[in-house]
Amino acid sequence: MKYNPQAIEEKWQHIWEEKEMFRSEHGSDRPKYYVLEMFPYPSGNIHMGHVRNYSIGDVVARFKRMQGFNVLHPMGWDAFGLPAENAAIKHDTHPAKWTYSNIDNMRSQLKRLGYSYDWRRELATCDAEYYRWEQLFFLKFMEKGLIYRKKAPQNWCPKCNTVLANEQVIDGLCWRCDSVVEQRDLAQWFLRITSYAEELLADLEKLTGGWPDRVLTMQHNWIGKSVGAEIEFAVDGSDETVKVFTTRPDTVFGSTFMSIAPEHPLVEKLITGTGQEETVRAFVTRIRNMDRIERTADTLEKEGVFTGAYCINPLSGRRMPIYVANFVLAEYGTGAVMAVPAHDERDFEFARKYDLPMEVVIQPEGADLTPATMETAYTGQGTMVGSGQFSGLPNEEGKTKIAEWLEANGKGKRTVNYRLRDWNISRQRYWGAPIPVVYCEKCGIVPEKAENLPVRLPLDIKTRSDGRSPLGETPEFYECRCPACGEKARRETDTMDTFVESSWYFARYTSAGDNEAPFDAQALKYWLPVDQYIGGVEHAILHLLYARFFIKALRDCGYMDLDEPFANLLTQGMVLMDGAKMSKSKGNVVDPTEMISRYGADTVRLFCLFAAPPERDFDWSDSGIEGASRFVNRVWRLVEDLPAGMAPMAPCSSSSDDCTGAAAKDIRQKEHATVKKAGADIQNRFQFNTAISAVMELVNALYLTRDELGADEKGRRVLGSAVSSVLAMLAPITPHLCEELWEQLGHKDMLTARPWPRYDEDALLRDEVVIPVSVNGKLRSKMTVPAGTGKEELEKLALAEANVVRHTEGLTVRKVIVIPGKMVNVVAS
Repeated sequence: MKYNPQAIEEKWQHIWEEKEMFRSEHGSDRPKYYVLEMFPYPSGNIHMGHVRNYSIGDVVARFKRMQGFNVLHPMGWDAFGLPAENAAIKHDTHPAKWTYSNIDNMRSQLKRLGYSYDWRRELATCDAEYYRWEQLFFLKFMEKGLIYRKKAPQNWCPKCNTVLANEQVIDGLCWRCDSVVEQRDLAQWFLRITSYAEELLADLEKLTGGWPDRVLTMQHNWIGKSVGAEIEFAVDGSDETVKVFTTRPDTVFGSTFMSIAPEHPLVEKLITGTGQEETVRAFVTRIRNMDRIERTADTLEKEGVFTGAYCINPLSGRRMPIYVANFVLAEYGTGAVMAVPAHDERDFEFARKYDLPMEVVIQPEGADLTPATMETAYTGQGTMVGSGQFSGLPNEEGKTKIAEWLEANGKGKRTVNYRLRDWNISRQRYWGAPIPVVYCEKCGIVPEKAENLPVRLPLDIKTRSDGRSPLGETPEFYECRCPACGEKARRETDTMDTFVESSWYFARYTSAGDNEAPFDAQALKYWLPVDQYIGGVEHAILHLLYARFFIKALRDCGYMDLDEPFANLLTQGMVLMDGAKMSKSKGNVVDPTEMISRYGADTVRLFCLFAAPPERDFDWSDSGIEGASRFVNRVWRLVEDLPAGMAPMAPCSSSSDDCTGAAAKDIRQKEHATVKKAGADIQNRFQFNTAISAVMELVNALYLTRDELGADEKGRRVLGSAVSSVLAMLAPITPHLCEELWEQLGHKDMLTARPWPRYDEDALLRDEVVIPVSVNGKLRSKMTVPAGTGKEELEKLALAEANVVRHTEGLTVRKVIVIPGKMVNVVAS
């Protein structure tokens, strides 16, 4: 038979679905294993990044089933959000129609790849049956004080007509449409993630070993804990004070000017009547519209403008000019920085640029720093100088002493600061989950009653071509009655950030069919945490941080007893083309559907898994996919060309009695060694590429010995066992091919339901071993000797090797280093 992947794959996908092979239920006696890939946004077509991500997850799921685990492996759709809405507007259709059509298409594409999902648990975040529970969580969080509304400066895209997260602003432009982002003061809904800052930071320790160190570091830095002091600087000639947070209270005597953020609420008061109003306002407008990530970069050119106002240093008494500076952000610390140019690199650069004074207050041992000769700020340890009563103290001790003085004199206090800021979940777009609150003239802001949920997003309205939300223009939606007093009220027209949906979907999978509650308590307890989470490193901060927070908040609302959602994390690399990320705009996209049609799903899966270790990027290549195709066909021919009449053999089922010749012994040993290596590579390191490589070597060996082994019954037993092991080891990777060939071998059971092969340690032992022999470190010979040959015998045999004799002729053998079973090295001079 000719290998026909399309027919074979369709056949087995139908059988698996009909027999519900991947159905999962909680409460099994088997140990549980929850493997999950980050769910996709339904763009309409899968790309090679999807294929790689989901192929990795599918190998893990299938492998764990073979190991005897009760596996949960679900799939769903991150279906709300700006991309779907913009695409629908562009194609003059409704976002719901666009989204559900794309879901249907992508579902069929994923099924075509044979992934072992429990499709009964499928969910889409745009379904009211999903977001009704999200709205319930909103109400519960309000009750606990974890949600609040406030007015704050926000990134605003005038073309997309919505706020953007800092990470969605690139070089001052919207990441979606490249429009210049503005700053607007808007009343928004916030989740109080900062209440969990310390726990989020401390619990990273629980994830050590299970999460990549790189991701843990990124989360640690994003939370950004700093221990220091808050200090109050009185504004000269005013009742106002400027508060700063510093981790270096030991340098306060060296503070010579103040830098504040353009967004600082005191800016207008400080500049009034100074003659600097026009200059400062123009600077503030320009800087507020800059990319905030860029404003914190080390490479940013420091800029500022004098406000015309001064403040008083509470310890030195110095009258310090107050500048508005581009590198200070309102949301970090207090939005103000006491500038210590002699001991801070940014302040040093700023002071040199604007010719501002410097004061050295920390002297390193054995040095005498002076502002005039310094070429850079000194940020190390040393002795305090020029610091009044604190001079002479080691600066670390000075930090504590000055903090104590500030508290005792009412000028400040010891405090902890976090870089993390509360999460703005308001979005001014249509395609999202409605926020379940109303505005009543009598009662104010009133949460909707739980029994009235879901607050449904109306699907019978048309989106606007300019992207503005039509909800505020739809009386049928916003006109309502106050849940508290029953009077006329107006419903909130903002929708929730789609990061909210992706912060708990993994928990809903455990109870996806439950219409009475968000979670079935027993199912939730049984399946969570996720044992293996898989996704791109680009989600290392926001999605993972938000999900960690959400679980802790749900825990504190009584929904679960869990601290962390994901026990282990794998961040897979990208699929590149010619060294660049695949992109339609670059014209370097490889269509998975086309590849599947040409080569079959198994070949595409094999190539994506064999090309590189999962955490690394790899370059797509035509030669690579063709090589994978050749190997798949090679396995097919191996089975097709087996001697007629061979009885079906289980993996690793031949015995040492079947090994009547050298070839049989070698194949049996290689079979068991490959089972051990492939299993360890997948189990311990997810190194699918090395596992596949080991199986390829076994296949090559089988081709060389197939005819010899097929000549007698015992040899055919060894051959049949090894071929069955090949299929069992490849089953998680190329499942359709292996299932078909398993059936052709005469097996009555399904390979999908069989356990991973069990190797025999005794079968790994060789009768003979090859020992390399070196002279002065250079390989000169190889000896085949009985396994277990001792040191003295190995030395004697090595010195008798003809090539060793030739290379030691005329020399004196000084030493012979022997490692039994491994190597011999002759040292001669």
